[in-house]
Amino acid sequence: MSAETNRTAPAGSRQGLLTVGAAIAIQLTLGVAYIWSVFQTGIANSIFGGNNAAAALTFSILLATLTIGSVIGGKLAAKFSTRIVVFTGGIILSAGFFLAAFVTADFSWLLWLTYGAMGGVGMGFTYSTTIACAQKWYPHKKGLVTGIIVSALGFGGVIFTPIVEKLIDVFGGTETGEQKTFMVLGGVFLVVCSLCSFFLKSPHGKDKPVPAANAAAQKSYTTTEMLKSPKFYLTVFTYLLACMGGLMMIGFAKPIAVAKDLAETATVGVLAISMFNSAGRLLWGMVSDKLGRVNTILILLTGSAVLSLLVNLAEGYLIFVLIAFIGFFYGGIIGTFPSLTNDLFGPKFMATNYGVVLLGFGAGAIIQSQIVGHFKNVADNSGNIGDILPAFIIASCCAAAGIVMMLILKKINKINKPEVI
Repeated sequence: MSAETNRTAPAGSRQGLLTVGAAIAIQLTLGVAYIWSVFQTGIANSIFGGNNAAAALTFSILLATLTIGSVIGGKLAAKFSTRIVVFTGGIILSAGFFLAAFVTADFSWLLWLTYGAMGGVGMGFTYSTTIACAQKWYPHKKGLVTGIIVSALGFGGVIFTPIVEKLIDVFGGTETGEQKTFMVLGGVFLVVCSLCSFFLKSPHGKDKPVPAANAAAQKSYTTTEMLKSPKFYLTVFTYLLACMGGLMMIGFAKPIAVAKDLAETATVGVLAISMFNSAGRLLWGMVSDKLGRVNTILILLTGSAVLSLLVNLAEGYLIFVLIAFIGFFYGGIIGTFPSLTNDLFGPKFMATNYGVVLLGFGAGAIIQSQIVGHFKNVADNSGNIGDILPAFIIASCCAAAGIVMMLILKKINKINKPEVI
């Protein structure tokens, strides 16, 4: 009897390991989303006439529509299967990147539609559905399993940064090679998502969760029930506020390093934030299993608030250290919120519910791109990279506001086992 139909399949079985392995491979390829700063300058100049905010909006639309794709993908996975949803998502994602290769400056908005919207929806189909599917095999180690999977997404940035840099050079260099590279990446998405989707199976078929020891005590909220809970709004708005500093640095790590006279080694900034983003997702996920989700997020928000204020002070190679630590705390935030959602609202509707919670992340992605893009334009016009600092001050204030919201959530969320939250 297969794991798809075996209703007593034990967590940690061979099929569980195959599912986690396939999820890791898929998330590695999705890590391309986190190296946008490699494309930022070339796309801004070749497609958007030097407008950094307009170019950064492409990346933010991808992240925002990823949340929409996650909601839709979660609902479809509950009706059909994770396998079908991920396969479909890979096709949409691949098509979006392939079509982005043909966008011209005369129709620059098409990059928002192809790379941005299509890429985001395709990623959304694959992102939260693979996390939710893997969590069901290891219900008592949600933080660890989630951390492993989402750390793969961060590590994908480490793998793809030198590959993408080389492809851009091979295809003609900055302002020429970026779009041809999109075409190659589209092919990678198609192959990996299609092949790995066949290894994704839920232990109870039709994406029903593995019963945990405390399943009777843990209520699983439908999405409608979740939307009526104040805990949902505190979680969503904290996510919106928490992600800003990390996303600002992800989108502009390379341009900031270049502006600080580190052009020859600027790619180190992209590698640093990708590597530490990945490590943060894994390590903070494990920490949250011990300290609790809210306590962990409070630590991460505090670190993010402080680090965002130091962007203008870091000189020389210290900027790479700062970039790395911003990525480390950002990765922890991204790695902890899926488990927080599962703890607050239960495992049964996790794929859909986390997709809705991701709307906060998507809104934050759009907002931060316009803030940091505006101040980067100001910095470019003045020739002083210090003029980008107000964007990170805003990010620091947002993280501080997120701390307040998490403290309120901790107070109102009275549950039987407070160490979980």
